[in-house]
Amino acid sequence: MASMSLELQTKQGVLLDRLQASRGLIVALSGGVDSSYLAWAAHQALGEEALAVTAVSPSYPRAHREMVERVVEQFGMSHRFVETREMERPDYRANGPDRCYHCKTELFVRLGEIARAEGIGSIAYGINTDDTTDFRPGHRAASEHDVLAPFLDAELSKSEIRALSRNADLPTADLPASACLSSRLPYGQEVTPERLRQIELGEERLRELGFRQVRLRHHGELARIEIDTRELARALDPE
Repeated sequence: MASMSLELQTKQGVLLDRLQASRGLIVALSGGVDSSYLAWAAHQALGEEALAVTAVSPSYPRAHREMVERVVEQFGMSHRFVETREMERPDYRANGPDRCYHCKTELFVRLGEIARAEGIGSIAYGINTDDTTDFRPGHRAASEHDVLAPFLDAELSKSEIRALSRNADLPTADLPASACLSSRLPYGQEVTPERLRQIELGEERLRELGFRQVRLRHHGELARIEIDTRELARALDPE
């Protein structure tokens, strides 16, 4: 493990204390940087009283589920997959600017059902301080469902979560930033399983070519490919 600054050690201590105060905890685990570290921290703080839950839906790529399985197995976390049905919500399929609100509402409703069935007192998700500077309709859904935001309590930023993840030997520490597949569709274009599958397959092909940070934006008959500037020279090489 790498050495941590005193400030980061203090923030991690605050986070673990907050998590330990929970009367059991469900963590929404997507397989990204933030949620993976939160699930790890909850496991450290609460052991078997922490349950990581991962949504299964067309809007989350297979690669994310595979990363979840890797993290859960590596650290022995309590975990389950749960099917979410945001595709059955007309407001979600309509793909307005508040799409994430309807997605997170579905997720938190499903997690709430599990919490009540298992007698678990709290639900948490991995919003960090950097996220509060963006338009985040999902955070409104979290507030409405009393979902905890432990990283905000501990004032942890994305870069700090990456540093803590590296210290914990999490395989997600240096993953590129990611978002659900629905974010690749322009507002107003209906979200359908077929379009999400096209996006997922297209991004898989790009990664097979060796590109790490990619987005495939779906514009009907047109696909717009975004590649990290550090990889752009290779992308523009005809060979």
